[in-house]
Amino acid sequence: MKYITLLLIAMMLFSCKTPEARQPESVKSGSFYKESAERNKKLNERERTKIEAIMAQNPEYDYVASNSGFWYRYHTKVEIDTIAVGFGDVVNFNYEVKDLNGNTIYSEKELGNQTYIMDQQEVFTGLREGLKLMKPTETVTFLFPSQKAYGYYGDKNRIGTNIPLIVKVTVNSITQKNNN
Repeated sequence: MKYITLLLIAMMLFSCKTPEARQPESVKSGSFYKESAERNKKLNERERTKIEAIMAQNPEYDYVASNSGFWYRYHTKVEIDTIAVGFGDVVNFNYEVKDLNGNTIYSEKELGNQTYIMDQQEVFTGLREGLKLMKPTETVTFLFPSQKAYGYYGDKNRIGTNIPLIVKVTVNSITQKNNN
């Protein structure tokens, strides 16, 4: 009995040890990020080449490069100075989505009439930036590289990973937010 008591006391004294931090098994400082950046640069270059080929095949259209990294052309352009969309304005529009081969992913009929409150609701980055360039009654075709479309994740439905898109948009109306 005496030995069991001594054993229990010894176990209690030596079991009270502070936890030690575990060391990582391998350290590769920044290599993941460097590799990811290189992959993204190559992907961006491939997509840019495809988009430039589409523009070259259609020399009758005057494509404009946006400051945001996509291209667009007007079907219907409003030359007079009218309402420009701003934060909180309600934009009513229709659009269709195609891949770079011209295959329809979502038709205008399928998507229906859309209402979007500028910068307060979720739409993909390129569409949000494209709507800011448009005026009521304009129709524009946008060529979006994948990072301006749905990027790595896709739309979790029909648009897969890293798919560049052709999106034709018609703005029906813009209702400006009342600034009270």
